[in-house]
Parts: sequence; C-alpha cells; structure tokens
Amino acid sequence: MHVVVVGAGIGGLAAGALLARRGESVLVLEATGLPGGCAATFSRGGRLFDAGATVGCGFHEGGPLERLGRELGIEWPVRPEPVAWSYRCGDLELDLDRTGKAVLERFPSSAPFWKAQRLIARELWRLSGEGLAWPPSGPRDWAKLLLTGIKALPGSARLLPYLNRSALDWIASFGLGSDREFLRFIDAQLLIATQAPASGTSALNAAIALDLPAAGTFRVEGGMGTVAGLLVRSIEENGGGVLYGRKVERVDTVGREVVGVETSDGGAFAADLVVANLTPRTLAAMEGLEGYPISPDRLESPWSACTVYLDAPEGALSALRANHLQIVRPAGELGEGNSIFVSVSPAGDAGRAPAGRRALTVSTHTRPGPWFEARAGGKEAYLAMKRRYADVMLGLLETHLPGIRARLPEPTVATPVSWERWTGRSRGLVGGYAQSSLFGVRGPDTPWRNLKLVGDSIFPGQSLPGVVTGARRTLLACPGS
Repeated sequence: MHVVVVGAGIGGLAAGALLARRGESVLVLEATGLPGGCAATFSRGGRLFDAGATVGCGFHEGGPLERLGRELGIEWPVRPEPVAWSYRCGDLELDLDRTGKAVLERFPSSAPFWKAQRLIARELWRLSGEGLAWPPSGPRDWAKLLLTGIKALPGSARLLPYLNRSALDWIASFGLGSDREFLRFIDAQLLIATQAPASGTSALNAAIALDLPAAGTFRVEGGMGTVAGLLVRSIEENGGGVLYGRKVERVDTVGREVVGVETSDGGAFAADLVVANLTPRTLAAMEGLEGYPISPDRLESPWSACTVYLDAPEGALSALRANHLQIVRPAGELGEGNSIFVSVSPAGDAGRAPAGRRALTVSTHTRPGPWFEARAGGKEAYLAMKRRYADVMLGLLETHLPGIRARLPEPTVATPVSWERWTGRSRGLVGGYAQSSLFGVRGPDTPWRNLKLVGDSIFPGQSLPGVVTGARRTLLACPGS
C-alpha cells in the first residue's frame, strides 16, 4: 500500500515505522520542522528543552516502547531512573519509585488497593499487547474482547466488575474515600495521565494510569526528541520518507474512500491509506472532510498546558532527589498554577545546557478559552497573562526550592495559543480526553474506510506508552490487516 501519515508525532511515527517494516510504502508529512509533536525536543538559546512530554516511560521489559524497539531493531538510548518523580503537597513528601515503598509507609492502609491496582494494570497491558482493541470503541471491539480476549487471557475476567465503576468508588471500597490527603495524591497523579480526578476517571483507566511509577521511568539521552528521531530513521531505513514543512490542508475523497492529500505548498500525494496523527477536531477542519463528526465534549480534553522553559544553575537544584518533581497545593482546583510538574535535564547530559546549568521545564494544566480571549484582546493582555502564570508557577516552585527565583533567567512561556501553533492541535488541547467511562470511546475508524486516526484520541493518557499502544490498535483497523 501507499500510506500517507499526517503528522510526525510519536503515534504517527510508530504507526508509520511498523507499516514500513512490513514492506508498505510510507510517507510522513509533518507541518513543522521537527518530528515528535508534543514529545519533541527543541533548541532555544543554546539549550535543548523537551516540549511537552518529559518523562521517559514504557521502556521496561515487555513495555510498549521496549516491544516496539525489538520489532523495529531500535536500541533505545535510555537509562532507568531510580525515582520516577518526587511528589510534594504541603508537608507531604513522597518519592515515587518501582517499589511504592514511600506511598505505603505514608498510607499503610492503602496496601490492598495497590495490590489490586497492579493486578488489574497487568491484565490491561496484556490485553492491549495481544492485539486486542483497548479501550473498545464499538460492538465489534466489545465482542472480540469478551469472547476472544477472556478466552486467551483468563485472568482478564477479573476486569468485568470494574467496567462501569469510577476510580473514586473503587478507592472508597477499600475504606480510603475519606482520606483527603490520599485522594489529593491520587487526583494529582490522574490529572497528568487521564485529564481528570478520581471522580471523573473510570476505575480501569485509573489502574493503568497509576501504574507508571511501578513500571519504571527512564532517562532518554539527548531528550525525548531522540525517540522521534530514531523512529524517523527506522522509516527511512525501510524505504519510507518523512517530509517537513508540509502541512496537509485537504483530504481528497471519492465516496467513502480517501484517494490522497494536498499540502499548503501545492503538493499532492496519492494514498491507499491515510493515517491521521491529529485530534478529531483538527481532522474535521480539513478541507474535503465536510460532515466529519466532531468529538462530543466528553471525547476531548478540557485541558491544554502552560509551560515555562528556562535553565538553572546546578547549585540551585541541589535539593532535588529526582529529575522530575510534582508540586501540588493542599487545596483548591488542580491545574491553573495550583499544581505543577517540573523536569530538569539529567546532570551530565551533554548538550542540554551550558556547563554547570540544567535545562528546566515547569508546566501546569490550563483551560484554553481564557488564553485565546486574552490573545484576541491584544498583545499586552496576552503578555500580561503569560507573566502572571509564570509568576504563579515559579512561586510554587520556590516553595520547594527556596531562593531559586533569584537565580533564574527570563523564561520562555508557552500557552495553549503556542501549542495550537506548534502542534496544529485545535485549541492546543493535550493528553487525549478525560477517561470517565469505557463506553462511548472513540476508536481509530472514520466514515472513510481507509482514513484512520492515531494518537492520544485513540489510547488517551500514559504518554509514549499510550500513543504507541494506540498505533498498534490503529493498524488492526487498517484495510489489509
């Protein structure tokens, strides 16, 4: 087949690399000058910053990235991190690692919950690894899952009682529903993986989202963009190509078949199969796809991100016990500067920052609407909002690293407006959609037989492992698979 992949995010690159490895003719069209999308690494002022995704995960034995590497012949340049990230909320300090020891010491009564969580997460990863459509998006997927899946993996039958249960109800069943400190911790973890707190996340999706520290995180040499670069090389080594600066603006169709795509520079590319590494709303805005059903609100994230990029002297970071840090205020809505995720480039990672300094990113979830309103109100209103958010976020960082603000340079601030411009994602939305239910999931199919979606709208959450798992699911739905 002649395959056109629209967008060089990790989901699109993984799908393209797998197709090229199987002998298909693959061409990836990327609107920007860099691969990786939200998991790109970009250069600014002699520093290398990870754009969005900053935590290397899924590289553990049997994990989605490890399996992908084996299949493509890629040796990922990764090293395990002793601590996934540190969590700070008021006086509570937890270092999250594969043992879960710190969490169990602080919340000993939660041990039965974590035991159940890990059993469920193991079964979910096995289901997705066996080529079954997870999460299921229609009657066909459910039938295959309930018949073939449970027969092939008898342990997956234990998932059935949780199909229509919220994470909050599940946690309460272990007697933990009144532990406000524990619930705040869980809500903060779920926000970064499922875009919703425990009350708005299904139990099964929570189980797999909470598995990240236990599975282990990894340092990626050269930044997260290294992953995208190696996938590009795999595509090219298997006869495919990746073209940059080629924004797809039109999809040409005949009836319910896609026949090709057209780019903003006048290019036209015929295709037997188009894989769109786009959000449904972004795809719906393409010329030629009039009538494509836009996602209902429950199938889109309410969140974008505000991210601050700068560098810091090594000495100002001496209190850090890990390369990643989550700081959460004890009360109030999560996001909007009340919770931040901080990542620093590993010490000794040459090229990320000048000698004696480390690249630093600080991000918070934020709703896009007010940002676009501020931008429409003029440059000064927009810049003032950027300064206000940066002050709030760096002020929260100061609570854990006293004195650091006086040692920081002027930051670069990215907003939902920036994310929409950089990634092409409508409204700059990030992270798929809030995983409140397993029913009504959007799968890879579209009204056109040979036009498929891939990315975090297909397997939301879990960052790299999610979009790589979603890429495999998308290929299952492709003609000829």
